[in-house]
Amino acid sequence: MVLERASGGGGTTAIAAGHLYLGGGTRVQKACGFEDSADNMFDYIMQCADDPDEEKARLYCDRSVEHFDWLVSLGVPFKDSIYEQRCLMQPTDDGLIWSGNEKAWPFREKAAPAPRGHKVAQEDDAGPLLFAKLHQAVEAGGAEIRYDASVLTLVVGEGGRVAGAIVRQDGREQAIRARRGVILCAGGFAMNESMVSRHMPHLVGRAELIGNPYDDGAGIQMGMAARGAPIHMSEYHITLPFYPPASLTRGILVNAQGQRFVNEDSYHGRVGEAACRQPGGSVYLIADDACFGWPEMGFELAETAETIAELEAALGLPESMLQHTVEVYNRGARQGVDPLFHKQDEWLAPLDHPPFAALECSFGKASYMAFTLGGLHTRPDGEVLTTEGRIVPGLFAAGRTACGIPRSASGYASGTCIGDATFFGRLAGRAAALATPWDPAGA
Repeated sequence: MVLERASGGGGTTAIAAGHLYLGGGTRVQKACGFEDSADNMFDYIMQCADDPDEEKARLYCDRSVEHFDWLVSLGVPFKDSIYEQRCLMQPTDDGLIWSGNEKAWPFREKAAPAPRGHKVAQEDDAGPLLFAKLHQAVEAGGAEIRYDASVLTLVVGEGGRVAGAIVRQDGREQAIRARRGVILCAGGFAMNESMVSRHMPHLVGRAELIGNPYDDGAGIQMGMAARGAPIHMSEYHITLPFYPPASLTRGILVNAQGQRFVNEDSYHGRVGEAACRQPGGSVYLIADDACFGWPEMGFELAETAETIAELEAALGLPESMLQHTVEVYNRGARQGVDPLFHKQDEWLAPLDHPPFAALECSFGKASYMAFTLGGLHTRPDGEVLTTEGRIVPGLFAAGRTACGIPRSASGYASGTCIGDATFFGRLAGRAAALATPWDPAGA
């Protein structure tokens, strides 16, 4: 039985771009000429969090190709083509993009770069098509689906076992017994102001929290009430969408001291995390006439000037600091190197074509967007764990209600949320289906 709080299913997945982070040698990767392996994918993912779940990551990488093939078997279409342009939201129906930091330093030092953002074959947002195919499979499997059915609380029986749920539907409350288990898959908590203020207060009023209206943490709170332990609740994905145009990647990002702090060819989530942590939140993108373009997401122009010295003064930066930063950057760029942050060759060009511009990228002023990554602590099969690491019998979680593969702002890649939710959601469903039935006192 599926209890859906909204009038239709899918949540944020159904309104998303429709990428899944998959690799290890999928059909699309091979068709586009890219070599990848489960080990290589694992080496990359293990760099993407300060506290990675090695067991989950290993399983996810080892079975990634199988998961892709399973999606295809359900009729989810993927084209054998790649969209090579640096972008935020892929407008085409190409089946593959570079959706993370695979080519950026230091990630490329430990894992051979390979694109793993697999997009469902539909132009613009493909989330609706992806969910439609999954929904068809659920209906074909014979599940009973109840819409506008709001789960109010879990029912906990003897020994702390989750035995069911109290549901409100059509104006009345009903107790529903779960003989094998309850799976919580109700999104994150980006729309819960109280939870956001408690766990990530520095985002409040400075970043736009995104998701669907039901990302209010209800699933996480119900799991906690049943003794489930929340982990990484202060982690989030935050983006500074300063590109496209991709040419702006040839500019440099500086803070209030006029210093660089990140390689600008990083994924926009890694750039956003580094930027929002700068002293005072002050950040500017410095560009010259050769690389300047208006960001598609709409950024304000802070200042323009004919020289870097004049731009530095207009921005109120410490004297000579920006000049020194640009001088060092230009010297390396002319030699094809970035000794500080190792930006890729294709994005290296000296900033020496006046006039010069500074785009306002400061935290709280520019267009930052974020969503939550923390959730209930689970085993790979979705079983929810207590703070002592014990299993809460009868309770499972998946998606952003659980803390899965995406668990760090600096290492997030587009597609890991939907990839994680569908992959570990499958494991949770199988584990619950095979669980020993609960039948108290022969009832």
